[in-house]
Amino acid sequence: MPTYEYECTGCGHKFELFQSMTADAVEKCPKCSGKPKRLIGAGAGIIFKGSGFYATDYRKGSPPPKEAPASCPAAKSCKECKANKE
Repeated sequence: MPTYEYECTGCGHKFELFQSMTADAVEKCPKCSGKPKRLIGAGAGIIFKGSGFYATDYRKGSPPPKEAPASCPAAKSCKECKANKE
């Protein structure tokens, strides 16, 4: 349920009211019993709770390390094969 902000046209008193979206607007000011008008609010911002959706859903992991090809006879001393393993 949203919070609505009202301002009395008689005394200028501003107040907020937590009410259903289908509820009728308030007809009496709680301070002077004048007629309040509903103000247009900016709305609520989006709040993400938890560890974050990006880190868990869309983030790409690091690629697996490359293995030396089985056909490489010098896999232990080959600079290219050692670099691919790191």
